[in-house]
This record gives sequence, structure tokens and C-alpha cells, in this order.
Amino acid sequence: MRSSLIDDARFRPFHRKMFALTAGGQFLDGYLLSIVGVVVLGMSDLGMSASEEGMIGASALIGLFVGGLVFGRVTDRIGRQLLFTLHFVVIAAASVASMFVSDPALMVALRFLIGIALGADYAIGSALLSEWLPKAQRGRVMGMLIMAWFVGATAAYAVGYTLINVMGTEAWRWALGSAAVPAVAFIIARIGTPESPRWLVSRGRLDEAQAVLTRVYGKEATPEAIASLVDDETSRGLGFAEVFRGEYLRRTAFVSLFWLLQIVPLFAIYTFGPTILSAFGMSAGNGSIIGSALISLLFLAGCLPALRLIDTWGRRPLIVWSFALMAVPLAVLGLAPTAPVAVVLVCFCAYALFSGGPSILEFIYPTELFPTEVRATAVGVGTAVSRIGAAIGTYLLPVGLDRIGAGPTMLIMALITLLGFAVCVTLAPETRGRHLAESSRVPTPGATSAERPADVVG
Repeated sequence: MRSSLIDDARFRPFHRKMFALTAGGQFLDGYLLSIVGVVVLGMSDLGMSASEEGMIGASALIGLFVGGLVFGRVTDRIGRQLLFTLHFVVIAAASVASMFVSDPALMVALRFLIGIALGADYAIGSALLSEWLPKAQRGRVMGMLIMAWFVGATAAYAVGYTLINVMGTEAWRWALGSAAVPAVAFIIARIGTPESPRWLVSRGRLDEAQAVLTRVYGKEATPEAIASLVDDETSRGLGFAEVFRGEYLRRTAFVSLFWLLQIVPLFAIYTFGPTILSAFGMSAGNGSIIGSALISLLFLAGCLPALRLIDTWGRRPLIVWSFALMAVPLAVLGLAPTAPVAVVLVCFCAYALFSGGPSILEFIYPTELFPTEVRATAVGVGTAVSRIGAAIGTYLLPVGLDRIGAGPTMLIMALITLLGFAVCVTLAPETRGRHLAESSRVPTPGATSAERPADVVG
């Protein structure tokens, strides 16, 4: 493939800014999903029943499912830039409104609305960022987005812990409202973000694409560079149904299944983690908040080695071996649930370390395997399916621990992880070092290995 202005560009301050703005959405996702878990037990003045308490926790996940599924497609239809800022207004307004709620049903509705906005951000932000990044840095930078999620979760535990100790019974209102502060900051920072030139070209808006590229790349945005982008992004009239047809159906199945099968055990470990840390006297009260923050930091640390390997080792071997290795500590926990604390902690740390590969690939694979016209749609579908896994991991794990015990429950998690390994061995492609248009293109019948845009190799 010939030189591409975007794919072959040097990494600039503009790209760093785009990453920071996009990472803001993942920070808020981690913050908003975690902060409610910190303070939900303190909402006693709402007079909630057990089912209402559960719905407050579940409503954001349901909203994420809807937001990803709906707004992924909307983003591909109307563009990335407008929605990139607008949905943060919803998050800020709903967070402030949460401070004044006196009815559990209204709280459920607000959390659902926040979830929709967060689900939209997965599709909007990842599509826009990937379409601006040079190929040499795309894997590492896209992978770093998940790290912002764990930073946000850790920040939520820190803020919640502080407010509970300072403000007592009113802490939950201020904790939920606190999300408005970063939301407003990112609204201001995102104003003026340029539209994706790839999307503009796919819509035939060539003059606007030329203006955007000139704004970012200056004199490098030559007529030849624009012509190359036009060749890459010529519209083919792809719609929502395209991600469920032919080769793209295979890719949708891969992205959705590996994301789902990773999230179920990961959220289970998030729930199981405080139980492990209880051995150190951190099982009750504010100690559990500190323990949860430490868990987030462990998973954050697990992403670091994966980021070093993503562009040297490759996408396919990283995800295949990660799933294989993730199953080992889960199996040990399942076969020896009464093992010494040191063994349990080693297993926990090993799982967090090995989970880094699939975690960073959640944002890489969906954006590299689908063309611009359906890229946000595909991310939205993957996000929606993954939220099913989050719900399963969060709400069925306690049932398993109660009815069949920790050992069998962890063995089930190990089996789910092994199923993810099988999916990756069968379906995972290699997209390392490819131009975005090349990795997302469907191979033509009879193409050689070198000509295939996303070969299952490695």
C-alpha cells in the first residue's frame, strides 16, 4: 500500500491531545461505575429495597448496552465530532441531578441515562482516535485507553473514601455529583476537536477533509495525500447490517465473544478480590474501599507489559497466550480454594498481569477490523455484548459463591476463559503494522497471504 499521510505521520502533540481527550471518557466510565458501588450502602435515606439497590447498580450497565448499540450506528451516520462533546453534557447534568434525588426510581433513571452516554463514548471516542493515529503508535495508544478506566476507578475509591470520612451520611450525594467536575472539564477541553478526515472522505465531504488535514498537518496535506485518503475511504454504502454479513460477521463474532468471555471472569475477580484481601483485615467498612482501590491498581499494572508487546510481538499471539495464561490462576483457585493466602495472592496477581493483553485489545481490534463507515457501529456492538458479560460477572458470581462455593465458581470462570482461548485461536487475526484501511478491508477471493488485510497468522 502506498504512503498515507495519517498512517505514516510522525506522532505529534496533536495526537497526544486526542488521546488525552478520548481517555477522559474511559476515566469517567471507571469513575462513574465504581463510585456508586462505594456509596450505595450509604443511601439509606432513600428508603431503598434490596431490588431497588440492585437496579441502581445495574441501570448504568443496561444503559451502556443501549448506548453502545444505538450510538455506535448514529456516530457512523452523523459523524464523530458533534457527539464527542455532546454526551458529556448529559453525564454532567445527570451527575448534578443525582445530588438532589429523593426517589430510588429517579436514581435508577439517572444512572441509566449516564450509562447510555458512557456507552456512546466507547464508540465515538475510539473511532475518532483510531482514525487519527499513525500506524506505528496506534496499537500502544489505543491500548492505553483501558488504563484510564482503572485510573478512574481508583480515583472513585479515593474520593468516596475521603467523602465518607469527612461528610458522613450526606457523602453519597456529593460523591455522585463529583463526576460532574471532570465531565465539565472534558466538555471544555473537547470543544473544537476536529472531525475525522476519514469519515469526511467516506461521506464525500472532500473540501472539509482537506481543511481539517491542513489544520493538523500543514503543508504535508498535499493533493497527493488527499488523493491517497480518497482511495482508502471511498464510500461503499455500508450500513448496520454489514457487520453481520460475510467476513465482517466473523470479525463481529470474534470481537464480541472475546470481549464477553474476558469480562465475565474479570468482573468476577473484581468481586472476589476484596474477599482475598480480607485476609489482611480489609474486609469491612472503609477497609474494603482501600482493598478495591488496590485491585484496580493491580489490573492497571497488568496492562503495562501488554503495551510493550502489542507492536513487537503482535495482536494475535498476545491475545491467544493471554487467555491461555489467564485460565491457569483461575484453575488453581478453583482446585485449591483453601490454599495459603500467599498462593491465593500470587494467583490473583498473575490473573491481573495476564489480563492486560485482552484488556488493551478491547479498543484495538474493533477499530482495526472494520472500515470507517461501520467502525463506530462495530465498537458499539462489542461494547453492548461486553456489558452482558459485566452483568453476568457482577451479579451471578455472588450466587455461585453462595450456592456452590468458591472452588467450583472459580473453575467455571476458568472454563469461560478457556472458551475465550478457543475463540482467539480460531478467529483472532494479526493486524500489526498495517494501515487502517488495509487492516479493515475484506480480502478478495484467492488473495495470497501477503495480500490479506487481517490474516489469521502468528
